[in-house]
Amino acid sequence: MTTVWSKTINPGDKWSATISKGRLLRFTALRDDANLAMMLFNAFDLTERYNMPDTLKAQYTAHLTRGNVLMSDNGRALASIVEDELGWHDTISGLSTRAGTDTKYGATNYQQLRNEWLHSGYENMAVELVRCGLAIRDLGPVVNLFAKVNCDDEGRMIYDVSHCKEGATVMLRTDMDVLIVLSNTPNPLNPSVSYPASSVQMEVLEAPPLDPATDYCYNFRGENRRAFENTAEYHLLAGR
Repeated sequence: MTTVWSKTINPGDKWSATISKGRLLRFTALRDDANLAMMLFNAFDLTERYNMPDTLKAQYTAHLTRGNVLMSDNGRALASIVEDELGWHDTISGLSTRAGTDTKYGATNYQQLRNEWLHSGYENMAVELVRCGLAIRDLGPVVNLFAKVNCDDEGRMIYDVSHCKEGATVMLRTDMDVLIVLSNTPNPLNPSVSYPASSVQMEVLEAPPLDPATDYCYNFRGENRRAFENTAEYHLLAGR
């Protein structure tokens, strides 16, 4: 597979762009304890976006891994997880906030530290959404790539500090033209008192054509097949 483009997203950085369907997005943790928050939208209709509740409910799971499809609020497949070395990516604990970041790592601001100040996930996403013609009201659930958050017997959400090791990769396939919004900021449940410092490499590659007869994600659940059928119908009617 040929790499079309690559970028390193450093700790605290944010990024967004439109990526066409039929691409592979390979993310690699360049150090331990990475967390890359991600939002997805239909690039041609930004009112359609990643729907966490439907994605989990349709696939009978509370976390994401290979085979899982990231479904939109219109029941379509935005992207699929086609390879995964970690087996668990969090989509229930959300984003870090300004107040939470100040409390955990100490108060910082741009006026004093310029680009060295500690970004929060909420602020990063808000800035990128506005840049893309959206607003804070469009902020919704995110996928926290590389993070594992489990629940104990009392229902408390526990962040697994040993989950992500340097070099771990996860690969997604875009099943629609998507606007992707990323923030390399700490998972809000990470108990570390030091601001995590793992950069993440993102590579875009050409994906082989999807074959419904053999595709792992397509056949992972019956609900996945319906999502892909809805997506194919959308593309047929839209002429894309």
